[in-house]
Amino acid sequence: MKPHAQWFALIAFALAASAASAQFVKGNEAVRALPGGGKQVETAPLPSTGPIRSMKPCAAAAGCHAGPWHMVETAEGLRECTEVYARAGTCRASSYGTTQLARLWVVKSRGEWLQCQYPDLASKCVKVFARPPANLPFDAVQ
Repeated sequence: MKPHAQWFALIAFALAASAASAQFVKGNEAVRALPGGGKQVETAPLPSTGPIRSMKPCAAAAGCHAGPWHMVETAEGLRECTEVYARAGTCRASSYGTTQLARLWVVKSRGEWLQCQYPDLASKCVKVFARPPANLPFDAVQ
C-alpha cells in the first residue's frame, strides 16, 4: 500500500473510532454495568405535576419536533428523542456521527438529571428540573 493511502486509512479509522467512542457520556450514572455483562438503564422521570403530564408527546417520526434532539441512553442503546423523558414513540435510532443535528445529552450525575451541550460532563450542563431560566440548555450542532 502506498504511504499516502496508509495515511488516509489511518485517519479514517481514527475518525470512525472517535465517533463510535463518543456515543455515550463517561460518568453517566443512569447507565450501570451488570455483573453478567448487560446493563441497567434509567431514564429521567416525568415531573409529578405540571402540564407535561397531560400533554401528548411529540413522536420522533411525526415531524412536530422543532428543537434540539435529546440524546438519551436507553435499554435499546443511544437514541435521539424529542424530549428528556424518552417516552414511548418519542425516540428514534441515533444518527450521531453520520448526521449533523442540534443535540443535547441527557445524563444523570450526582443524582441529578442534566442536559449537557456535548457528550462530556465538563461541557455546559444545566439541571433538567431547575426553574427557568436556569434550566435553559446550551445545544450544539454535532
